[in-house]
Order: sequence, then C-alpha cells, then structure tokens
Amino acid sequence: MRHKLALFIFLLLPAASHADDGNAEAGASAFKSRCMACHAMDKNKIGPHLSGVYGRKAGAVEDYKYSDALAASGIVWDDKKLDEWLAGPQKMVPGQKMNISVPDAKTRADIIAHLKTQK
Repeated sequence: MRHKLALFIFLLLPAASHADDGNAEAGASAFKSRCMACHAMDKNKIGPHLSGVYGRKAGAVEDYKYSDALAASGIVWDDKKLDEWLAGPQKMVPGQKMNISVPDAKTRADIIAHLKTQK
C-alpha cells in the first residue's frame, strides 16, 4: 500500500510544479501597470515592441536601436531568460538600456505568461 501511495504522490509532483506557472490575466494587469510606460505590443516606444518577444532573439526588432551590449548578447527569450532579465536586466546584460526590474518572482511569472500570449 505504501508503494502505491508513494507512486501516486510521485505522479502528482509534475502537475504540482505547474502551480508556479504564471497567470496571463494577472500578467496583463502587471504589464499594464509596470511596463506600458516604456513598452507596447504593437509599436516601439522608449523600449521595443514586445509582440512576439517570446522565442525571439534579443535585439531583433529591426526598427529599434538597441544597445550594443543587448544586440550582441545572443539571448533568445524563453521563460528562464525573461525571468532573469526582469529580475535584473543590468546584472544580466551590463550596459544595456533597461534599468527597471521586477523583484517579485510571481509577478515576473505572470508577466512572462502574458508575453507568451502576444504573438
């Protein structure tokens, strides 16, 4: 019986890990309050547009002038890289332009979930 219970718990662990995934709806709200002063989805502002950012190479929006540091970084935006970026862009890529960070891990996960929906 113990083995069956242990197997049951083990099988539930991968599903439980998804509880930490971000919430796109909460991310849309966080994006609006924290990011929209500099970013839009459909046009460049102070920062580049973020439509399709997930899976895109850093520095790839043709009509936006990136810092040399970010353009040369070779980063491709995925969950891990976006989380690291939002936690501390200057730490991740010294010399790039963005000086705003999102210290809360849940808020970062929510923003990333939102960005993943923006094609």
